[in-house]
Amino acid sequence: MPLLEIENLVVEFDTASGPFRAVDGVSLSVDAREVLAIVGESGSGKSVSMLAVMGLLPWTAKVSADKALFNGRDMLGMDAAERRKIIGKDISMIFQEPMASLNPCFTVGFQIEEVLRFHLHMNKKERRARAIELFTQVGIPQPEERLSSYPHQMSGGQCQRVMIAMAIACNPKLLIADEPTTALDVTIQKQILDLLMRLQAEHGMGLIMITHNMGVVAETADRVIVQYKGRKMEEADVLSLFENPKHKYTRALLSALPDNATGDRLPTIAGLMAEGEFMTVTPR
Repeated sequence: MPLLEIENLVVEFDTASGPFRAVDGVSLSVDAREVLAIVGESGSGKSVSMLAVMGLLPWTAKVSADKALFNGRDMLGMDAAERRKIIGKDISMIFQEPMASLNPCFTVGFQIEEVLRFHLHMNKKERRARAIELFTQVGIPQPEERLSSYPHQMSGGQCQRVMIAMAIACNPKLLIADEPTTALDVTIQKQILDLLMRLQAEHGMGLIMITHNMGVVAETADRVIVQYKGRKMEEADVLSLFENPKHKYTRALLSALPDNATGDRLPTIAGLMAEGEFMTVTPR
């Protein structure tokens, strides 16, 4: 049985001009110890799909699905109290922009200890010891001192490591990493990806990697889902996708990779098309 199984997920938002469908009939599954990448351009519904399953969308969102099961439990059928016991414990998410995701009013130590207090009911001494252990695990230097730091006193890479520490604090079964290397320089990006893959292997987690970076996909994923305009365009194992992409949009994404240094113009992908249409790749 898959760890997470979603069928025909639909997410709509009420707007002044009528309902806007951000996710349109997406189906996916991920197993324990598997890395699933969801790729596509900004606005393709990647993050919204996962936030919908976790119940983290605003009240303006209307979410429906034929099936949305985590470990055999219906996520959309749960009440808010029951979902809160799972989110952050069995399912964790690393959000985009760590500097914006951490609360600037509290130390990073307090924020990670709150996760441990709520889900694992640890006492103060146990929480501090676990926080130090987590900071050490994700490679934050001088972890005891860093617990007293505020987010603005840490670099972007360190804040991202704090977010990862918070996400794995309760040894989740499923970790969702939403653009985990956004706004980080190339060296730090490599460190963060290596860290995520090591933690995924050590803890046996299922991992969903949301990204628009096909290089990240090639390095990390077992399977890939390609999304465009809220729909799933293609799904394949990572080797098949790169060697023999079936869908026109997938070929467009791969053609836009700066995979050589010939000096030619890179191909481009046009913007959103009318219903039922897809973009044309500008040739090299």
